Amino acid sequence: MTSEGAYTRVCSLGDLPEEGALSVEIGDTPVAVVRSEGQVYAISDICSHAEVNLSEGEVEDGTIECWLHGSCFDLRSGKPLNPPATQAVPTYAVKIDGDDVLVSLDPTNP
Repeated sequence: MTSEGAYTRVCSLGDLPEEGALSVEIGDTPVAVVRSEGQVYAISDICSHAEVNLSEGEVEDGTIECWLHGSCFDLRSGKPLNPPATQAVPTYAVKIDGDDVLVSLDPTNP
């Protein structure tokens, strides 16, 4: 991984499945880099309900489902769409530079 300003290169587009997730770490922060419906998102890789990796769940229609208890999270907002999760998970800014996927943990980045 390489840093570019507040963004860190986490993978290439070719590393991401068409509808799926890849688990990466930026420093000590676990991040799920997700491709869904042609868009790339970055979301916390830890479920707010059970503290398991979201990147191991199913990706469909702009959501990721926790494999343990079935809560789905909106990839844009991080908000849970169904129980048992009730708290949102952080989302992060993504930039695509050529084939590189860059993620910023800085909350001030759009």
